[in-house]
Amino acid sequence: MKRDMDLIREVLLWLEAQPIQLDEVFQLGGEGGDFTPPGYTPDQIEAHATLMLGAGLVEGPKSQTDDGIWVFRITWAGYDFIEAVRDPKIWQRTKQGAASAGGFTVELLGDLAKGFLKKQIQERTGIQM
Repeated sequence: MKRDMDLIREVLLWLEAQPIQLDEVFQLGGEGGDFTPPGYTPDQIEAHATLMLGAGLVEGPKSQTDDGIWVFRITWAGYDFIEAVRDPKIWQRTKQGAASAGGFTVELLGDLAKGFLKKQIQERTGIQM
């Protein structure tokens, strides 16, 4: 399986859009999962949710069930990643930059997106960062 950063971005943006409720847990993947974007199978969503847990982008219960991955919140690092890649134009430029470099890590992808975001802020405000 190849890691699909578009799916990871979609999952994070979807989680962020959910109303905050204490003790809320979301099922990613598995049959009847809460997030089912078109073009992805439950197994793909579950595999990527597992990657997101491992990367520290989201948190979930210590023990998981056999049906999907359960997530209850986005971490600080997850929110930082979302903010860096929220704008679709910055996301496209970030993916193009990573592709031209021939590879990336989640951290480098976020750093590249932050660089494009800083440039955009400088252009719009005139403030050097």
